[in-house]
Amino acid sequence: MTTVDLTEGAPPQRRAPDAQAFVDMQASPEFQELRHRLRSFVFPMTAFFLTWYATYVLLATYAPDFMAIKVIGNINLGIILGLGQFATTFAITALYVKFANRELDPRAGAIREELEGPVK
Repeated sequence: MTTVDLTEGAPPQRRAPDAQAFVDMQASPEFQELRHRLRSFVFPMTAFFLTWYATYVLLATYAPDFMAIKVIGNINLGIILGLGQFATTFAITALYVKFANRELDPRAGAIREELEGPVK
């Protein structure tokens, strides 16, 4: 019979920083840059989508004749714009994932490495 190493297959361990380390990191230029990058994507994209959604709702409420314009057969402009809401949601999600992988994740990983130390 052999002994089994209990750490085998276990996730890598890092040191646990104290509360002051988190406060200090939040004030660091690296963290401020990460937060700036996140906000520079999220706020404009949110404003764009909310404007697009509100426009769709307002058109549906106050311009039913416009929304009823037939495009192809029984498919009208309202249906196309409504489906465009779904397409826009998926497109924004894909753009965010690409942005996060390229811009946010490397910076967040570096901050975590600095705060918690390398994986042992």
